Amino acid sequence: MGELRPWHIVLIVIAFFVLFGYKKLPDATRSLGRSLRILKTEVKSLHDDEPETPMAANEQPAPRAVEAPRAAVPDASSPQIPPVPAGTPTTPASDADHR
Repeated sequence: MGELRPWHIVLIVIAFFVLFGYKKLPDATRSLGRSLRILKTEVKSLHDDEPETPMAANEQPAPRAVEAPRAAVPDASSPQIPPVPAGTPTTPASDADHR
């Protein structure tokens, strides 16, 4: 299910012939081809319009939008928190919490 089989394509072609008739199909495909050609040239012209400015050897690259966090330096105005001794649980554990 979900795969396109050859008989699906045959049914689609038959539906096009029934809906549009054999006289209108060549005109429709020709106009579709012209539209795609116009689209291709417009996209190419957009790419050609963008100037490519190579960076000179003495130029610095643009600064990044987000800088890496720097190490915090404690100042005298902030309260000092004593370090936790090794082996001390960081959260109080009691039997009442586990019941």
